[in-house]
This record gives sequence, structure tokens and C-alpha cells, in this order.
Amino acid sequence: MNFANTPAFAEEQDKADALASYRNEFWFPTDERGAPLIYLCGNSLGLQPKTAGQYLQSELDEWQKWGVEGHFHGKKPWFHYHKFLTDNTAELVGAQPHEVVVMNQLTVNLHLLMASFYRPDEERYKIIMEAGAFPSDMYAVQSQVEFHGFDYDDAVIELKPREGEHTLHTEDIIAAIEEHADQLALVFFSGVQYYTGQYFNIPAITEAAHKAGVPAGFDLAHAAGNVALKLHEWNVDFAAWCSYKYLNSGPGNVSGVFIHERHSLNPETPRLSGWWGYREDKRFLMQRGYEPEPGAAGWQLSNAPVFGMAVHAASLDIFHRAGMKNLADKSKKLTGYLDFILKDCRNQNPNLRFSIITPDGERGCQISLLTDENGKRLFDHLTKQGIVADWREPNVIRMAPVPLYNSFTDIWKLGQALLTFTIS
Repeated sequence: MNFANTPAFAEEQDKADALASYRNEFWFPTDERGAPLIYLCGNSLGLQPKTAGQYLQSELDEWQKWGVEGHFHGKKPWFHYHKFLTDNTAELVGAQPHEVVVMNQLTVNLHLLMASFYRPDEERYKIIMEAGAFPSDMYAVQSQVEFHGFDYDDAVIELKPREGEHTLHTEDIIAAIEEHADQLALVFFSGVQYYTGQYFNIPAITEAAHKAGVPAGFDLAHAAGNVALKLHEWNVDFAAWCSYKYLNSGPGNVSGVFIHERHSLNPETPRLSGWWGYREDKRFLMQRGYEPEPGAAGWQLSNAPVFGMAVHAASLDIFHRAGMKNLADKSKKLTGYLDFILKDCRNQNPNLRFSIITPDGERGCQISLLTDENGKRLFDHLTKQGIVADWREPNVIRMAPVPLYNSFTDIWKLGQALLTFTIS
């Protein structure tokens, strides 16, 4: 597509956008005059769906009406509330319905999954992951290896970009897996790297891990709802993600889990178990001896946090109507336009000194700008101009044009704000 840095071009694209109406289904934060801000921070916290209150109120009404009997009566009985989210979740990440479940929060689920899939011994105990992963991932991995009696610096292989570069090459990841194959117990990566925005080659990494004889797991916090995923087809062993970034389900809300059916349908797969993962048809018999519910649901620990899941259901229903493929297609155009606007404005304004570190062709809808010593000043300037972006120490500005609610006009307006930046 031939882009143009003009309001007419942006308006033309918005008029031709089949998904444009979804923008009206979200609440935008506003400035002191009540004008909506240009929100490019969905990679950190997504906007609230206007239906969220309705979905939540429905469950509050059920609680008021039924009390404890709401577990078995009402429109959506709480006893198996997770099932009302299953089909849309499976559709979102390219899974079979029995391979997914919504439960807990992200890092809790990563610990549960590593308890099942990180099974080290004296010879094979190492984990390969990207250097500079989100801190929660690093902390979880550290505690896992130390729990098993290993030292982090010995047991964890952190892969860094080549000298002078900011992102990893897929061939370097595969080469590292092959090099350490005899010592590996797990390959664990992000789907989309939170800092650089790099979208890792999940199927290639998974295939390399399996050739080395170890499982492959992924933190999809920045991938779910952002890029089109095919976890079942790609043969991924396990994955988890949060719901409050691209999935627009509220701060700190519930997490999703994927466990491939070759593991999740095997009752012998090791796990940390709890009452709510016990077989539904026998759960209230209160018997000794754990018998898991088939599928990923067999990893549940406690009963569903219904109110948070109700808000998540509101967002998942929007994704179902919009279609993840359609969103991914728009994302490529919208993010491509952002890339164009950033470069065009940099060419026009000598005060803009940044480089784009998110690789073209390996990205979702996030672009990360590596700035100079004036980076924070640039970020603050954009904030004053009504642009909500994201600052990450020491010098990166992250921007995410989310296809559900961002427009081409948003991106053009961002460009106009960039052109007014000065260094005084």
C-alpha cells in the first residue's frame, strides 16, 4: 500500500475499514475538556468495552437473586462458568476447546505450567529463554530452577541479540537449542517480546525444542489478541496469557491457559492439583485421590472468579464477532501506517532522533522507538498533545495501534504531534 501523510488519506482508510464501527464499543479516556485521547497503549492496558458493565451487572443480579444457588441455577451457573469462555478462547489462540481454560492470573498459571513441564534431572536441567524477558517471567523461572536446587546463572541460558542489534534472529535461537540439546529441560519464550515488540517464530522454536526432546512453552501476554495464533497446529506444549492488555478485560484480570491435548487429555501428566480441577461429575463427592477433569480444565485449582471472568467474556464476545484474522489483517495495515508516519515525521523534523527497533515482518501492532537523551522529553510532549503511549526505561517509547479501536486518523494525528516537537 502506498501511504500518505495527509488527513484525506487517513479518512479514506477509515471509511473503507470494515472494522471501524468497533471503535464505538469502547470507552476512551478524555482530556480536561472531555475530548477523547489518542490511545496507543493497549499493549499495556486495553480500553474498557462498553458492554463490560452489563456483563458484570448480570452476574451481580444473579448473586442477588440466587445466593449460593447461583452455582447451579441462573443464566450461567457458576459451577462451570469457565465453559462459557472456552469456545471464544480456543478460537482466539487457535486451539481445540478442551485445550484451553481461563483461570487465575498469568504468573500463577506459568508456575502451574512449569510445575508440569519443567521436570529437570542432573543432566537435563537447563532452560533457554530470551534475555531481557518481562521481569515476572525471569522471576518465575529463577524460582523454578532454584526450587529444584539449581543456580540461575548455570541453569538458565539467556539468548541476547547479536552485537549492535536489538532483536534475536530465529536461526540463532534454533542454533542455541541445538547446541545445548543434551542439557535442556525446557524452552520458554515470549510470543511477542514486551520491550522490542518482536514477534517470535513460535512454530520454528517449538519444532527445534521437540527435536531436542524438550517441551516448548510461551508467555503470550503481548501476543494473545494481537497476532493470529495457531497453538494446536504449531504443536506448542503449553502457553499462558493475561487478559488485560490486547484482550481489554480490566487491570489484573484473569489469565488464559493452553495445554496441548497430548498432555491435557493424559491424566498421568504431572500437575499441582486443586478441587476445581477434579472431575466435575464427582467433584462434590469429596473423595480422596485426584481424578482430573479431561483437558486443560484439569489444571484448575479454585472456583472461578466470576465477576472478573464476566468482564473478560464481554471482550471475548467482541473478538468473536470481529474475527481474529480480520483484526490481524487490519493490524498489518494500521501498524504499517504508523511505521510510515514515524519515519516521514523523522525526516521532516530534525529534532526527532529515534530508531525503530521492532523488526518489520516480525511484529504485531506494537512499534518500539529507541530514543536519545531527549526521549523522555519527547514522550512528555506527546502526552501533553493528548497521545497516550508507554515509556519504558531507559529510553524506549512503545506505541500500539490496536485494530479494534484505533483508527488511521489517530495515527495521522500522532504524526502532527511529532512534527511540533522541539528541543529548547
